[in-house]
Amino acid sequence: MALSKKPVMAALLLLLLITSQGKSVAVQSIGVNYGTIADDLPPATEVIALYKTSGIGKMRIFDPNQATLQALKGSGISVIVGVVNNDLQGLALSHTAANDWVQTNISPYLPDVNISYIAAGNEIKPNDPLAKYVGPAMQNLYDAVTSSNFPTQIKVSTAIDMSLMGNTYPPSTGSFSDNASAYINAITSFLVSTKAPLLANVYPYFAYLSDPTEIKLDYALLNSSGVVLQDGNLGYQNLFDVMIDSLYSALEKIGAANLTVIVTETGWPSNGGVAATVDNAGTYYKNLISHVNNGTPKRPGPLETYLFALFDEDQKGPAETEKHFGLFSPTKQPKYQLSFS
Repeated sequence: MALSKKPVMAALLLLLLITSQGKSVAVQSIGVNYGTIADDLPPATEVIALYKTSGIGKMRIFDPNQATLQALKGSGISVIVGVVNNDLQGLALSHTAANDWVQTNISPYLPDVNISYIAAGNEIKPNDPLAKYVGPAMQNLYDAVTSSNFPTQIKVSTAIDMSLMGNTYPPSTGSFSDNASAYINAITSFLVSTKAPLLANVYPYFAYLSDPTEIKLDYALLNSSGVVLQDGNLGYQNLFDVMIDSLYSALEKIGAANLTVIVTETGWPSNGGVAATVDNAGTYYKNLISHVNNGTPKRPGPLETYLFALFDEDQKGPAETEKHFGLFSPTKQPKYQLSFS
């Protein structure tokens, strides 16, 4: 008996929808940091247009810049909004200050701006005088967000760097340093209780720079052709995965095994230092973009990752490399042939 074409066509359309949805998930794994420590950058409206024409669906900003948030309205771009480090003390010591911060920097832009996370501070070290304010600031901001009854739940977290680690090799032995123990325990306890992710800045470039004799460049650039490190039943082909999985192992050891990690910064400079070339940076970004949707050996699946950064920033320092992490020049010309989709 001849089959009707309608069910077949319906099945094909369903398959196409599922496939396209799968692709959209892949696109959403990658975001880009929008830093502004420069005197030659285009206006925020042009920056948002650049994100959209480039197919970049996620942004991280380091402070609640009003012009940027205004330009994001209706764009569909998901954004992490940063709290500058020097604001943490005031937010930690006053519920009113936290409420005012949320009402000034978050409320006016909802629901037109898709704000996904608030990052309370960036790379605060355990011995920094501000360290004691990170946890209370997160709590007060969380309370302010929760009491505001926003249509979508905005998570509150903080961004750490890998200097908090005591051991990273092999990744199964990953642990936080004794100096960081109390600090990171307080942070992760809050994140576990509020079901928020840990934000982490992860730079294989700087790890490579610390030991270029032992760490092979291809390994740091995600360019190795086979397994370089066997850790139990898990094989590692690149340094990025080793760093992420050592962080997951460290989290397991302090009772935070179920925390999700979001990579809020990673990048490679194109000038100004050892191995800082356009070819190396382009290789790193290209390989990373295609890699992160697969996750790591320890945690397979899409890994939300934000490249650092959108533009070269001529007022950064003190290292010369700090000025050359951009995917684009300030004139919006791409440095690399990258596809974010």
